[in-house]
Amino acid sequence: MEFQTKLIHGNWKPDAQTGATNVPMYFSNAYAHTTAKELENIFAGRDMGYVYARISNPSVEAFENRIASLEGGIAAVAAASGMAAIYLALMNILKPGNHVVASAGLFGGTFNLLKNLKQQEINVTFLEEMNQESLKNAITDQTKIVFAETIGNPKLDVLDLEEIGKVCEEHRIIFMVDSTITTPYLVKPLEYGADIVIHSTSKYMNGTSNALGGVIIDGGSKKYENERYLDFKDFTKRYRRFAFTAKLRSGIGRDLGAILSPMSSFLHLTGLETLALRMREHCKNAITLAQYLESHPKIVSVQYPSLKSSKYYETAKKYYPDGASGILTCRLGSKEKAFALIDHVKLFANLANIGDTKSLILHPASTICIHNTLEEKEQMGVYEDLVRISVGIEDSKDIISDIEQALHKI
Repeated sequence: MEFQTKLIHGNWKPDAQTGATNVPMYFSNAYAHTTAKELENIFAGRDMGYVYARISNPSVEAFENRIASLEGGIAAVAAASGMAAIYLALMNILKPGNHVVASAGLFGGTFNLLKNLKQQEINVTFLEEMNQESLKNAITDQTKIVFAETIGNPKLDVLDLEEIGKVCEEHRIIFMVDSTITTPYLVKPLEYGADIVIHSTSKYMNGTSNALGGVIIDGGSKKYENERYLDFKDFTKRYRRFAFTAKLRSGIGRDLGAILSPMSSFLHLTGLETLALRMREHCKNAITLAQYLESHPKIVSVQYPSLKSSKYYETAKKYYPDGASGILTCRLGSKEKAFALIDHVKLFANLANIGDTKSLILHPASTICIHNTLEEKEQMGVYEDLVRISVGIEDSKDIISDIEQALHKI
């Protein structure tokens, strides 16, 4: 199937018994089995099956299979939120004494999660610009993960996936990529050397802000056979390319129980069907608004990777020729002017989310990055006069008209 067809039909056929075309919602905490031996085999990992909703659920599994298909992965594990997915993926690999190299231009919550790993004696090096040279200089014998976002939020720095993937392959280090902003519609990181892909499905995949969720896609890497990952020895021997997913499902995934709910799975599957259509509109509206803002006298600067003025333009053109998603930022010269823009828009919602069909606006320094130091904010590309805009799929004329009237009042 091609991508847009997979969004609707991937890994699912109408229910054989009823003919229902939508995935049913299974609201059951536990699952009965005919014999004691049958249940023992499932618990022992010898057979497939459901035992308890904290571990797996048919509705959730349908969503996981759809996402794995879209990303070209061998398996996926859904979680209760994007942050839960990141934590589970990291801690499935890391232990005290290990080291992570991460991009500094991360979402504030992710930056803080990584920073706080020091409480578990895990060291993290943040790179303001992640490239081949900076990454090679940061890698140590204890480095287990290289972590970055395809496009940073809200720094909007564009990761050269292929170049970073080559370094990780050379050093046999797991390359973990958060692709929330770009989605598999724009890029599939596994094709460029990523080993694990993560999404906050609450954003573009859902599209309407009606459910939380996260998902981890396993690319089936053979790197876990490397001596860096001795904890995976038994899993690589028994499950081979499924080692990461097998370890996650039988370890921290099972023990923590941060599973996606059946209802959220259903809502995400519904949202996914229009992902390609929405992403095209997000990208088109974002570049239109970015070009308008770039020419406005009250705007100090605009950051959108598909603008020719962006330092990331060439990299964005390489991976995102049709538009670098729907997020842009602009600086207005002062916090007061930034607040004034936010207070005077009428169409935009002032809230801490992205990827909605509706246009959203936010002041990152006083919200999602409020607990970061000034130095950390600068690393993350966050300034007091910066406004982040998640461009929706409304008519572009209405989006620009609303921004224009708000700027007029500053």
